[in-house]
Amino acid sequence: MSESLTKVILSVITTNRNRVAGGAPVFFCNDQKEMELFAKNLEAILDGIAHRIGDDVYLIVKHF
Repeated sequence: MSESLTKVILSVITTNRNRVAGGAPVFFCNDQKEMELFAKNLEAILDGIAHRIGDDVYLIVKHF
């Protein structure tokens, strides 16, 4: 039986350095507006989907 990935976290975007750790590329932003801009652009660049998981954290996820 073969297993395959169905979802992969491509990046994390945050304004709060204390909320995240390694494992995926992390982008630190200065404010909410910059964070939303990063999420929108990385979503397109990485061909993923931006998921807001809190007021200060977005994940860019690739769904297969």
